Formats: sequence, C-alpha cells, structure tokens
Amino acid sequence: MNSSMEIEGRNDIDEDSESNRGSMWDLDQKLDQPMDEEAGKLKTIYREKKFSAILLLRLAFQSLGVVYGDLGTSPLYVFYNTFPKGISDPEDVIGALSLIIYSLTLIPLLKYVFIVCKANDNGQGGTLALYSLLCRHAKVKTIPNQHRTDEDLTTYSRSTFHEQSFAAKTKRWLENYAFRKTGLLILVLVGTCMVIGDGILTPAISGNWLPSSLISFMSKFSAGNIYLHNIRFAPCLAVLSAAGGIKVNKPGMSGDVVIVVAVVILVCLFSMQHYGTDKVGWLFAPIVLLWFLLIGSIGIYNICKYDASVLKAFSPVYVYRYLKRGGRDGFMSLGGIMLSITGTEALFADLAHFPVSAIQLAFTVVVFPCLLLAYSGQAAYLVKNKEHVVDAFYRSIPESIYWPVFLIATAAAVVASQATISATFSIIKQAHAHGCFPRVKVVHTSKNFLGQIYVPDINWILMILCICVTAGFKNQSQIGNAYGTAVVIVMLVTTLLMVLIMILVWRCHWILVVLFTGLSLVVECTYFSAVLFKVDQGGWVPLVIAGAFLIVMYVWHYGTLKRYEFEMHSKVSMAWIVGLGPSLGLVRVPGIGLVYTELASGVPHIFSHFITNLPAIHSVVVFVCVKYLPVYTVPEEERFLVKRIGPKNFRMFRCVARYGYKDLHKKDDDFEKKLFDSLFLFVRLESMMDGCSDSDEYSLYGQQTQHSRDGLLNENGNTVGSVVDTTLSSIDSIVPVKVTTTVGSSGQASSQTEVDEVEFLRSCQDAGVVHIMGNTVVRARRESRFYKKIAVDYIYAFLRKICREHSVIFNVPHESLLNVGQVFYV
Repeated sequence: MNSSMEIEGRNDIDEDSESNRGSMWDLDQKLDQPMDEEAGKLKTIYREKKFSAILLLRLAFQSLGVVYGDLGTSPLYVFYNTFPKGISDPEDVIGALSLIIYSLTLIPLLKYVFIVCKANDNGQGGTLALYSLLCRHAKVKTIPNQHRTDEDLTTYSRSTFHEQSFAAKTKRWLENYAFRKTGLLILVLVGTCMVIGDGILTPAISGNWLPSSLISFMSKFSAGNIYLHNIRFAPCLAVLSAAGGIKVNKPGMSGDVVIVVAVVILVCLFSMQHYGTDKVGWLFAPIVLLWFLLIGSIGIYNICKYDASVLKAFSPVYVYRYLKRGGRDGFMSLGGIMLSITGTEALFADLAHFPVSAIQLAFTVVVFPCLLLAYSGQAAYLVKNKEHVVDAFYRSIPESIYWPVFLIATAAAVVASQATISATFSIIKQAHAHGCFPRVKVVHTSKNFLGQIYVPDINWILMILCICVTAGFKNQSQIGNAYGTAVVIVMLVTTLLMVLIMILVWRCHWILVVLFTGLSLVVECTYFSAVLFKVDQGGWVPLVIAGAFLIVMYVWHYGTLKRYEFEMHSKVSMAWIVGLGPSLGLVRVPGIGLVYTELASGVPHIFSHFITNLPAIHSVVVFVCVKYLPVYTVPEEERFLVKRIGPKNFRMFRCVARYGYKDLHKKDDDFEKKLFDSLFLFVRLESMMDGCSDSDEYSLYGQQTQHSRDGLLNENGNTVGSVVDTTLSSIDSIVPVKVTTTVGSSGQASSQTEVDEVEFLRSCQDAGVVHIMGNTVVRARRESRFYKKIAVDYIYAFLRKICREHSVIFNVPHESLLNVGQVFYV
C-alpha cells in the first residue's frame, strides 16, 4: 500500500454520521455532505471564488491574524542587521531605506501577491503545490503510479499542447530524461526544507528585540542599574519575549538562568500548537491590524518630528549611491535589508486559509503602506540618532505609548511564530502525499478549516531544533544571517518553478517569461550573493537544517520508488491466476480478504507469496490500493475505483482509494464500510449494465466483461486458456463508482444474479474481514555501491522503523490484521 498518514480527529469535531447510513444508491450524495453548515459555506465560497464586499473584507481581516504576522514584525530587527557595526553616515540610512522600499515593492507586492499567488493549486500554495500543478501538465512525477482514469477527476485539470509549441517542447524536454525529473524534485524539496528552516528560526528572530529594547527603555529610569551585556540570542515565546543573554547587574543572576527561562518559554510556545490557528487567528487578527496601524502612525509621527527628507528614498537613485559609497560593506548589508521581506514565503505557503483576493486586499490596503511608513519613520529617527541603531524601533516610539506598543508587538510576534510553524505542518503533509516524507500522525484541529492541522512529531522536532539554534548563537546578527539565507533560497526556488508554471500551465509568451524571470533573478541573486558572504557568520545553520531534512525526504522517496519498482517487476501475471482456477488452487474459506498493495493494476507479489505459504484463501479477495494524486483533493464520490479481476466465479476485485494532498484520514472515518459500499454498488451497476447498449463507460465495461466471460468460459464454465492473456488485458481498466441511479427494470436473470452476488458478499462480510498487509524489509543488493547501502540499509530502514504503521491509518482492529513478511532486494 502506498505510504499513508494517520490523522486523529479532535473529540470536539462532530462529523455527519448520516453520511455512513442509508442505501448504497445514495452513497455518493451523502458522502458529499460537509462536516457542518459553516464548512459547507466555506467550501462553496472557495470553489466558486465569488465574494460579496462584506465577506471579502471579513476574510481580508482574518488573513492579518494568520498570514502577515511574520512580515509585519520585520521592522523590529531590520535596521540593526543592516548596520551591525553602527551607522557612519546618515546618507547610508536613506540608501538602506530606498533598498527596503523597492524590495517590498518588487518581491512581496508585485511578484508574490499579484503573480505567484495566482499560481495556486485550487487555493493551495507553497512549492509542493506548484510541483503538483507541474505533475498534472507534464509527466514529471517520479513514482509512475498514475492511471489514465485519474485524469477524469473533476479536480484534475490538464491541457493538451500543440506539437510544435514552446510549451510542448519544454514538456518533452522535462519528460525525456529521468535525471531531469529527479532534479526538479530535488529543487522542490530544497525549497520545502528551507521553509521548514524558516519555521525553526522565526520563533527566535521575532521576539528577541522586545526584551533588549525593554531593558534599554527601563534604563532611562533606573540610574544605570540595568544594562545590556554581550547580547546573546535566546528563544522566545513572543507573549513574554524571552530575554536571552540579557545580563542584569544583580547578585545571583547568571546567563544560565536566562537560558533556562528561555527554554521554558519556548516549550510553552510549541505546547500550544495543538490548538491550531483557527481560534488564534480570530483572536489576534484585531491585534495585528492594530499593530500595523500603530507602526504606520508612529512612522508618520517620526517623519514629521525628525526628518521628512527621508521620503526622497523613494527615488531609486539612492540605491545606486548607497551601493557605490558603501562598497563591500554596503553589499554585505543587503543580507540585513533582505530581512524586510521575510514572511513572504510563509504568505504563499499559508495561502490555503484564505482566497487570493482577500490576501491581495489586506496587503495592498493595510500591510504594504503601513510597512513603508514604519521603515520611513525609523529611518527619520536614525538620521538624527544614529547611535541608537541597536534598538531603533523601540527608541523611536513616543514614551507615552511605549507599553501599549510593547504588548501589541509581543502578541504580533506570537502570530508570526504560529503562522510559520503551521505552514511547516502543511508542507510536511504535502511532502508525505508526494511520497517524500515518512508516515506521521496528523491531527485535524478545526472542523471549519480542513487545512488547519497539527503534526505532533514535527512539532517537537522543531522545538528541539529551535532550542539548539537559539542557545547556540552568540549575537543577534548571526541569527539574522541564518534567517536571510533560508528566505532567499526559498524565493529562488519559487522563481524557477514559476518559469515552468508560466510556460506549461499559463502558456505565457516567452517575452513575459523572460521579463518575470529576469527581474526576479536580478533581485534575488543579488541578495543571495550577499548572504553567501555570511555563511560562516550564522548562514550555515539553515543549510545544515535543510540538508538534514533533505536527506530524510529524498531517502524516503528513493526507498518508496524502489519498493514500487520491485512490486511492478515482480507482480503476478493474470494468466497464472486464471490457471489456478476458481479455487485458486487452494481451499476458499468464508470471509473477505483485503490485500493491501501499492499497485493500481496487476496482482501483487505479496498475494502469490501468501497463497504459496498458506493452504487457504478467503472466498472473496479484494486488492486495495491507497494512493495519492497530484491534486489538492479528491471528491468523496470519486474516491473509490472498483473493477473485477478475472471471471465472476473467482470473486476477486480491485479497489483503488485515491486521495489528494489536502485530504484527511480522520479516526472516525469508516474506511472499511465505505469500501464495501462502493464494492456492493459496483456489483449492482455491473449487473444492470450487462445488457445495455449505451455508449457510457459502464455499458462499455459491461460489454467487455460479457465478451471476456464468453471467451474465458465455455458452456460448462471451464477456463479456455488460449484466450486468457488478450481478453484479460482488454478489460484491465478501473471503473469509477460515481453514478447514482435507481434500480430500473432489468432482466430477471441479471437482477437475480445481482441479488445472489450481493447477498454472497454480505454473507462473506459477516463471516469476517481480514486485512492482509505486507510487512516488507527493503535491502540493498550485495553488489550495490556503499552510499546506496547506507541510504537503504540504515537510513531508510530506520525511518520505516519509527514511522506510523499502515494499519493505524484506517483503524484496523489488531485481531483482523495479518502481516505478511517479505524481503525486497533493490
């Protein structure tokens, strides 16, 4: 079976139990019912993309609390990371401000909000969503488990190309060589791993500035008893903003105490993740809105009070002057300026929560102008007070409103951390669906928003890594360097993927592709070359983190691919199965055997291994394949595909359960019941369609089945071996169970056959259902190279040992589970 994921539903989620009741004829209507009324409204909203003005404003307001926290807290630390050695010339402040203005305009506003966000996959964002789009428009998926019927899904959209078009040539260029497909996958995984690194660094970078500024502000009233000494970077739960490394000149206070306090606060932050972002977003959306309005107002106040001439930074001339005057130091400072656009990649990754129009409205009306005013105000303050660059943001706040701003900034930093961590959870789930991450438990935290999930294992791994990162840094600029490195690499990956999206999906003219690519790469490669100079100053941290996750993801994908290839090469021929006869050469005992396999066609090797070593098999055998498709969701009525294997008296079926990367396995889902409902419905439809002459797919299937049966069986029911191979291959197609109809006046014989077979299946179900799963061990061949042996025999084996079991996904009772052991040499 395809690697799958367990999702435990929260106890407070009230699923519609009626969807599991009633006759099989209205199965698909009931399966399509939403979880509750509110979820149904949101589902309709996102599908139709039609919004009233009030609804659009409400969604834009909510997006502030989930999407823009990271981007909105950047003014806390940008200027210090730009000038870690201090400001020598006030003109440098004007040049830095000009760079910030045009960075915000070119990257978040023009590139992401108005271009990249439109490349979403039915509302889903992130590098893996772009990869899913590409997989549907070109055969670049490295695991070839797709069937032609997958393209008939309502959520599966792909288009045809003119043979001589540039898009068709690009498509062929990608598909012709396996190493290009692998290279594309690695590129996507690199971007994914960098976003995970962002989720580790954001909780640290967002709030360290609050305590240091707080101490500076308090020092005005404390006669110098409190001071900053060797500012060490410690993590924070931005609610209280941990004061890592701040020395207090009092007896008994040491740096170790501060580290312990910081770790406790960080544990609290990650312990809150299981509540999800639904309630947090509603709670903090007004606070984040107030935060943006405050920093914008403070910016206007500082511009008017200190130096209104900073507004000349809107002229790009000052960018040129700054870089020319600063030389190498000016170029190196770009790593700090790039922090002004951090959070942009999280904006795209969190796109599933809100429609694109709501995010565009919130950014253009609130976020963008307020950020420009905030940075301009800080620049005006620094022109007159260049010695205060360390804590420029808090120094520039009027003393009368310092404490309200401090509290609101703390709350905004919480949202910033929450948004990036939640984005990491979504990315991990998408990676799993593409066969690039081990099976982990995923908890659905909201009944209204299907995209809000919690991954416990990843949560605690992030917490441990965040503790290590924040405790290991020696100063604030080092973690800023690391943060900038992660962000700029994600942006470069997104740009490269967007080139393929514009060619294959949007069919843009090559001039538009060149313009977009050229402008994006000029800005991002400039920033990337700047952060490369700071790899030894903290920039190596996200590279190490991303490298570790990349090894895990790629090795898991490599092992999954090799297992699938082994299954394909070792699958049993239908001629061998038919040659065994209706009894399969064994005793058929009452009951139904569900044989799980990764193959969507053919008989898996595990079945021959099973019947070779055991003297009996169940009266009904169903080969179950669970696979993920490169779509965001598969509608419930199109979930299961059922077909018959061999003649009717063999009682063998295949059922393929298809899922998108956003679909959920909840603990209360009755997978087994839905599977049998689909099987019974298939048997009835098959009997109804045997005598029809319509041109639909069921009539075609029925005619093929009838002709195949006539060819396979003579009047006495004996198998005719000479036509087995050709006839069976002609009906080797999967037929979706998605037609709702009422029983018409079929022939009496077919009706009786239908009733008899359905009753037989029900009696076998009552006799007992056994889930037969392969407990495979994958080993590298003896002649394999040493790095393959390390990857397969140690890393992949370790990952399979610690990942979730297949049986947990579908809540299989332990007494009904039968594991069949096998060793695969790849």
